Amino acid sequence: MIAHRVHRDLARAISAVENGVTDYRGALARFTALGSASNGTTARKRADVIGITGPPGAGKSTLVDRLIEGVRAAGETVAVIAVDPSSPFTHGAVLGDRVRMQRHAGDPGVFIRSMASRSAGGGLAPATRDAVRLADEAGFDVVIVETVGVGQVELEIVAVADVIVVVTVPALGDGVQAIKAGLTEIADIFVVNMADRPGANASATDLKHMVREGKRDIPVLQTIAQDGTGVPELLAALNKKRDGDDSNAVRAVRFEIVRRARDEAVRGALAALDTPDAAAVLDRLRDHELTRNDAIDALQHIFGGTAHAH
Repeated sequence: MIAHRVHRDLARAISAVENGVTDYRGALARFTALGSASNGTTARKRADVIGITGPPGAGKSTLVDRLIEGVRAAGETVAVIAVDPSSPFTHGAVLGDRVRMQRHAGDPGVFIRSMASRSAGGGLAPATRDAVRLADEAGFDVVIVETVGVGQVELEIVAVADVIVVVTVPALGDGVQAIKAGLTEIADIFVVNMADRPGANASATDLKHMVREGKRDIPVLQTIAQDGTGVPELLAALNKKRDGDDSNAVRAVRFEIVRRARDEAVRGALAALDTPDAAAVLDRLRDHELTRNDAIDALQHIFGGTAHAH
């Protein structure tokens, strides 16, 4: 069992990283010095990281609360990193319905931490990855990461989670299109929550059609998190994914490499636009000597030359 002291030390280590007092390595060193890190003397299984994402109002927090119950009933420990929208005034986390999870606060096998998104994109707080790594080092069996809902499904969760659950609700309309735009590539399980509402079966059918268009086996489940309906089936699906060899690690690395390549390409393009040759092309565009398409072609040629020069 994980001691309450470890909870305290873990919370302080996460705060240090979140507030920029130290980096992950510094926080881990402090954590280890206090005797709260589990690494070192004995080999152990690393924590399974479960990502819960989806649009606002989908009931993610209630579902996470049910998952905590299920994980603990199976005798495993669980840490929850819940990313909340930041207050525009204080930049602190707006806890919302996170309060309901606090009924687990007295359980030493459960650690819950809210993190403010601090205007970060992608649904995660800047220090989320480090918080997950620290929770793993503390010896928790499962780490659940709940993303902030920002009106569309966030893809950044793929960089930290082993299994990704996408939660939606009936009659979401455009939200289903947001799901279709990329998430079928990274989702491991789809959940239609609030399945007692009209349109639940239709929403599940739509998702199943989208899944069939892809090449991956993605379960589509229905739950009512408020009363626990469908949660045992979700836990069973999660355990099957955790026990299988279809790890998200490959997709996570692909996502990160593509993201870094995209960022590097943007930096290269901006640098190329600052060169004298690019400035000359833009001057000719301003003087109506070139069409926009001609200017784009000329700049692309310059970018290609710059890339080859590197």
